[in-house]
Amino acid sequence: MSDKIIGVLEQRDGKLKKVSFEVVNVVSKLSQELNLDAELLVIGNEIENLHELSGYGISRVTHFKNENLNFYSTSGYSQIIADYSKEIGSKYLIFSNTSLGKDLAPVVSIKLNAGCLIDCINLITDSEEVVATRPVYAGKALVDAKLKSEIKIITIRPNVFKPKSNGQLTKLNVTVKDVTSPNLKSKVVEFKKSEGKLDVAEADIIVSGGRGLKGPENFYLVENLADVLGAAVGASRAAVDAGWRPHREQVGQTGKTVTPSLYVACGISGAIQHLAGMSSSKYIVAINKDKDAPIFSVADYGIAGDVFEILPALTEEIKKYK
Repeated sequence: MSDKIIGVLEQRDGKLKKVSFEVVNVVSKLSQELNLDAELLVIGNEIENLHELSGYGISRVTHFKNENLNFYSTSGYSQIIADYSKEIGSKYLIFSNTSLGKDLAPVVSIKLNAGCLIDCINLITDSEEVVATRPVYAGKALVDAKLKSEIKIITIRPNVFKPKSNGQLTKLNVTVKDVTSPNLKSKVVEFKKSEGKLDVAEADIIVSGGRGLKGPENFYLVENLADVLGAAVGASRAAVDAGWRPHREQVGQTGKTVTPSLYVACGISGAIQHLAGMSSSKYIVAINKDKDAPIFSVADYGIAGDVFEILPALTEEIKKYK
């Protein structure tokens, strides 16, 4: 029986993402509770902040390196992870439930004939096995599940398992493996990103707009409030489908599931698909002219009023406070 647990880390532009440290935290905890050897795996080229992993109690890091792997490739990444998992005999693989993790984990599970549980929000150990809690039925219920397969894959919801250093520095043993011929079905020739935009999947504060804003020209009200709060801008499916906002900002069942400390919903009625993607936020503020809108059923604070009057006033008051 294999006795290793692997944490698959994500990098962007040669730097480990915040969600990677959440994976590290989970791997460190489970390795101690299940008495498994822990190892971290990262794929890319030059990774500038690997040293930040030294405070989480895991010493072994394997870095698969190739300049063509700096950009995500389903075929390349999945083959590397599956082959290495077979080589060292892993029992658990932990991914973050980001866009990358949701794409990659199922492919790796097929290659390894492994069971896969996605979007887990709690993990406990019972009789030397992991019991995972995950939402079902668009977040209306929670289910506890346990995998029976020999190899088990779990993805964790971002912003739920907060990274927490143990305060003790561990000497990192980084093994670099040069990948000479990665299995790439396609090759990225150019990459453009919107500078200064926070990813809603990782943001601690999100301000989202919906159909109540009446058009893309009015989303500046959401952007202004997001700027003063240091928040990411999100959108409902209706706003994205209408072409008002890019899909990367969509929050909901068919977009991104988010768990920020603060979620401000502006002109969003609260369809069940949207609630499924944000109802686990720590604090929810809803602004909607319809006092009976479903969004108020999950809101901690609600303002029944005109979003075009409330947003500018709220933004100005926060500016004065700050």
